Amino acid sequence: MKNKLGTAITLGFALFAMFFGAGNLILPPFIGLKSGTEWFAAVTGFFTTGIVAPFLGVLTVVLFGTSFTDLGRKVNPLVVTVLAFLIMLCIGPLVAIPRTAAATFEIGIQPLFPDFNNILFSVLFFGVVIFLSVSKSRIVDIIGNFLTPFLILSLGILVVMGIINPPDVSHISELNSQQSFVFAFHEGYQTLDVLASVIFAGIIISAAIDKGYTNANDRFKITIAAGLISMIALLFIYGGLIYLGAHSGFPLSETVSRTELLLHISNVVLGNNGTVVISFAVALACLTTAIALTSAMGSFLEKLTFGKINYKMGVLLTCLVSGYFSVKSVEEIIDYAVVILGFIYPITFALILTVLFFGKLIFSRAPFIAAVTVAALVASLSVFQHFNLFPQSIAQINSWLPLSQHQLGWLLPSFLAFFIAAGFNSGRKKTSRQN
Repeated sequence: MKNKLGTAITLGFALFAMFFGAGNLILPPFIGLKSGTEWFAAVTGFFTTGIVAPFLGVLTVVLFGTSFTDLGRKVNPLVVTVLAFLIMLCIGPLVAIPRTAAATFEIGIQPLFPDFNNILFSVLFFGVVIFLSVSKSRIVDIIGNFLTPFLILSLGILVVMGIINPPDVSHISELNSQQSFVFAFHEGYQTLDVLASVIFAGIIISAAIDKGYTNANDRFKITIAAGLISMIALLFIYGGLIYLGAHSGFPLSETVSRTELLLHISNVVLGNNGTVVISFAVALACLTTAIALTSAMGSFLEKLTFGKINYKMGVLLTCLVSGYFSVKSVEEIIDYAVVILGFIYPITFALILTVLFFGKLIFSRAPFIAAVTVAALVASLSVFQHFNLFPQSIAQINSWLPLSQHQLGWLLPSFLAFFIAAGFNSGRKKTSRQN
């Protein structure tokens, strides 16, 4: 077994890099731009949904097994398998992986090579992903020991230089501190990290086992240590990028491009070298995430099909589908991702929270199924709203749901359903014993 600190750092860096993809790079500066002088409140909001919530996902998986599908013992194996499949599509070939390639092209390639063909780039990008993903056992070491240090260094240079010599004074925001918090809180959903956390947890746990941490208690400790290291690194980078966005001096408009803003900041902070530095950072951030997600999808398909689609074939299929969607712009991918995330996120989050808080106390499946079902019903409202179906009815229902203005309308109803089902199940058991 390797020394604990070295292993924790390797796993923590790997987890950081897995989380830190395209959305994590382009969202914080935009949040800072919108928040202006209230940038610190925005950091707090983004910290909640972009860092703490994903950590809860990792914590839940390591407490109750070695992979997300192990939560099926608490709910229902079929339900969790279907949910896992939907999550994998979101963080895999439909949204997250294509976004890594699109962001790399828009920020890392186009500014340096304006005439470069995006289809050719997609072929090259996913060729590298396939090459680095085929060796499943070395994924974490490749990311944690080699790619992540360069990623943190390049982003660290940008953040530190920007803090020491900020481009401009922050503008007075139209948002107050509470509104800035809420805006950043909402934007944190776009990172997809809560969904990714339950999948990445399995990768990190598997790597810990490979490094000799086979005992459940030791595995828990090393995974939590890795999670804390990744949280600290994410907070430093996120906070710095939000600060730079707030002090960028970039004109705020309804049509502002997130990628243009990031390029503007890098050029103002680092001068002519800014484009090169940010291109390097984007390429590494997106590549590490694409490798992790592709590997996860390959493993999932192999397990789902009982080996009929082996790992390497799963990697190849994932890259082919991802390559097809990656020729869209980052903004286009973000736009169509909204409706998908609006449905999947509440279901996953409801499962994480109920299992995390009550998984060691309540052993019946019924309460967990009730919570997930209600979360799914409430989440379906966002789908109807997106397609403008039953607008008056949806608006009326949302007005009745507490916290719906924060996209948390599912939270209280799902917990209420959980407690009702738990109480009903408990009462039924007492009646059964009396009879």
